[in-house]
Amino acid sequence: MSGGNINSVFYAGSYHPIQAGSIDGTDIHPHDNAICRALLCSSAGLYDPVGDPKAIGDPHCTVFVGRLSHFTSEDTLRKAMSKYGRVKNLRLVRDIVTGASRGYAFVEYETEREMRCAYEDAHHSIIDDHQILVDYNRQQLMPGWIPRRLGGGLGGKKESGQLRFGGRERPFRAPLYVPNFGVLRFVIKIFIK
Repeated sequence: MSGGNINSVFYAGSYHPIQAGSIDGTDIHPHDNAICRALLCSSAGLYDPVGDPKAIGDPHCTVFVGRLSHFTSEDTLRKAMSKYGRVKNLRLVRDIVTGASRGYAFVEYETEREMRCAYEDAHHSIIDDHQILVDYNRQQLMPGWIPRRLGGGLGGKKESGQLRFGGRERPFRAPLYVPNFGVLRFVIKIFIK
């Protein structure tokens, strides 16, 4: 990490539900019901990521850990994530009613450098026979963020009809450039004559 603020490159500028569902960011209409729900939550102000009392600590030192086994405990997760740095705070998200794990957690490290190490090296590692996903804490760092439970988020599967782009698994990619073949034929004719 040579000089400068890594946050200016590392974190995306903002989140918009329709653009997260569009590979080139040009869509203007929602293509599934989840995006409609996310737009409703966004426009009505139904989700406040800053107002979450459980979201504590420095978001620049926190990673999101997803796709965990529902049997993974805090101790197991702490041991696995301690390989990448000193874990300051760990919150395994649990169901309010049953207390069962929801399959994701937030891990805060002592420094941003340790968080960056976990972001780069822990992604796709195995914990309790599950390949995990590690990403930065979009909830507090990405303006406009709407979580998956409210129709937003990133990722998804074509089979479910809720494909999103912009995360680690399906990053934004510019559309392929297709040259104008009419102009190309005209140029080829000029060179052949």
